[in-house]
Amino acid sequence: MSVKYIPVQWNTNKYIYDAVMLLGVALFLYVFLYAAPDILSHERPINSQVHNARAFGACAFVMLTVILCIGPLARLDPRFLPLLYNRRHFGVMTTFVAITHAGYIVDWYFAFSSSNKYEALLFANTSYGQLAGFPFEAFGIFALFILIVLAATSHDFWMKFLSPPLWKRIHYLIYPAYLSVVAHVSFGILQDQQNHVFTGIFIGGAVLVGGLHLMAALQERRADQALLAPATEWVHVCDVSEMKNGFAKIKLLTGGDRVAVYLNAGKLSAISNACAHQNGPLGEGKIIDCLVTCPWHGFQYDVASGRSPAPFTEKVPTYNLKTEGTAVLVDVKANPPGTYVEPVPAPGQEGIS
Repeated sequence: MSVKYIPVQWNTNKYIYDAVMLLGVALFLYVFLYAAPDILSHERPINSQVHNARAFGACAFVMLTVILCIGPLARLDPRFLPLLYNRRHFGVMTTFVAITHAGYIVDWYFAFSSSNKYEALLFANTSYGQLAGFPFEAFGIFALFILIVLAATSHDFWMKFLSPPLWKRIHYLIYPAYLSVVAHVSFGILQDQQNHVFTGIFIGGAVLVGGLHLMAALQERRADQALLAPATEWVHVCDVSEMKNGFAKIKLLTGGDRVAVYLNAGKLSAISNACAHQNGPLGEGKIIDCLVTCPWHGFQYDVASGRSPAPFTEKVPTYNLKTEGTAVLVDVKANPPGTYVEPVPAPGQEGIS
């Protein structure tokens, strides 16, 4: 959480995350360039400049594949959540790797053109009407442009400036960028390849991304069906005996919103399940000192008011609660973000802290 612009808010987890990521990139490039130089074979020999370009291109594709796998993996198994916390660092590093790949390509393939090498990149091949020889460079340029935009707007400053919904929509462009990379590789490297080791990696990566997203979507759909509440003014959430102190029960309301009902020190409170930062699942977080901590990026909110502790200003909607016997019911109408609601005593939980 930040109230001023700091380029990188370093902590121990970020240092470890980035160190492991850099080690992985270095290991991949070493294996590609030196340990297994024949992983890609071609109809004619290639020089070191081209080999370097393809090493960085392959690395960028693998990194982008891993990035797109982290989200669904975290939904399928919470043990993958630590990979999600600093995923934007992963994206920025991928952008630099992709830029290096593009630099090698431009400096070799187009450096000897009679025209400017960047103009030659755009206009040397315009055979858009045929499959063989299709100018696959266009896909790479499009993907690189998107990656640069996403890296440049990755800081929370831009999320606050643009608003979280708009920022999130912009960062969904990672999916068309990935499709463009797939097309770039399909029309480019695979046309000149004899050894199909990378072909297998490429196809396997694309299938893995699609498969994990499908699995996560199906699991979310099943969970939504189990959580869906009937269309009434007050919705039954659970019995008090089913609740655990410091944790929430989540209910999907008929309008599509999720509410997280917490038991905290013998009292009940309800807030929106969507974090104001990136819509993270607050109901999967734990209460610490009356503050709900988002499991995605650590944003915190007072469980009674939906407000972040000062000096932070994030707010989420709250909900009114009542009990009937030991049953917990929530009002389907949300209060404005940051509205304080007096916690409701939980039957049978008096004196528990």
